[in-house]
Amino acid sequence: MSERGLTHIDPLGRARMVDVTPKEPTHRRAIARCRVYMKPETTSMVATNAVTKGDVLGVARVAGIQAAKRTPDLIPLCHQLTIGSVYVNFTIGDDHVEVEAQVETVDRTGVEMEALLAASVAALTIYDMCKSSDRTMVIGELALWEKTGGKAGTWRRQPSDGPPSHTL
Repeated sequence: MSERGLTHIDPLGRARMVDVTPKEPTHRRAIARCRVYMKPETTSMVATNAVTKGDVLGVARVAGIQAAKRTPDLIPLCHQLTIGSVYVNFTIGDDHVEVEAQVETVDRTGVEMEALLAASVAALTIYDMCKSSDRTMVIGELALWEKTGGKAGTWRRQPSDGPPSHTL
């Protein structure tokens, strides 16, 4: 809750979209990450492009980009933004694929939800493409890692902020 109260609730307690029209557009960026935990054999298949459904990371990248652009269609009170760029990248570990999504815009409100949605949909796409090989996969640790721009300025996740470590 901000010092103004709940921003998405009107005086009568009804949901509302926050009015951002008085704000000046600024350059804004958000970075979100999550992980898809899987068997090491599955990680190896992803890394060598040996999954039978095709290029897992290529398809997941496009899915994440599309998701960022469709955020207001899925999250009811999000504003329609002009997305300047979306980058979805992957780091392959022994038992996981880490997804990182970075979204940028010059607009009146931030792109945190766009980055979070991009990372989560990319992770879900990895799951979908690998599920015939590995039903034990777990998607976790979805978190905002950084946001810049706007009145609040820059925020970066600190190690003490999490995300929580996984346990399988």
